[in-house]
Amino acid sequence: MKKLMLVLVLVLSSGAGAVRAQDDLSKQLLSIKRIYVDRLTGGETAAQMRDLIIASLHGAKLYVLTENQERADAILRGAAEDLIYTDQFQSSDSVDLRSGVSSGSRSTRSSTGARSLSVGVGDKDSTDIRERKHEALATVRLVNKDGDVIWSTTQESDGAKFRGASADVADKIARQLTADVERVRSKQ
Repeated sequence: MKKLMLVLVLVLSSGAGAVRAQDDLSKQLLSIKRIYVDRLTGGETAAQMRDLIIASLHGAKLYVLTENQERADAILRGAAEDLIYTDQFQSSDSVDLRSGVSSGSRSTRSSTGARSLSVGVGDKDSTDIRERKHEALATVRLVNKDGDVIWSTTQESDGAKFRGASADVADKIARQLTADVERVRSKQ
């Protein structure tokens, strides 16, 4: 019984330590002064997304952004993709109704009679819709000098009203980081 109790205490205390360790890492957001934005993995558009993220973070004025990785307190790493594609929808509906009635009679005395009725209805509707779509996705993490992840987010966008999908994703990343820094500040 004592062994079971000891194991239970060890398990519970190790879980609490993991939660405390994560809380301590998020507090590091307040001690960071300089950030280096590393190259993002992904397609050809990842380099453009990096530049947009740098511009958005610079506009947020949370940290000094540096191009010198050795001077940085933390590194922003991740992956990004910006896709432009055509979404196509095709449908075809058809309704057709045909009917016909015919009657005829013949007599031996030169009288003949014939009746005929025919009805035909047809309708065909085809739709071909092609829509150009633009979507962007980025998942980034802020890593301290020890290699520990202290913050991460994933953002995606189909584009905003007055800006493209990539610019919208970069802005969402900066807003999320700002909100998370403010949340950590308010807890202190």
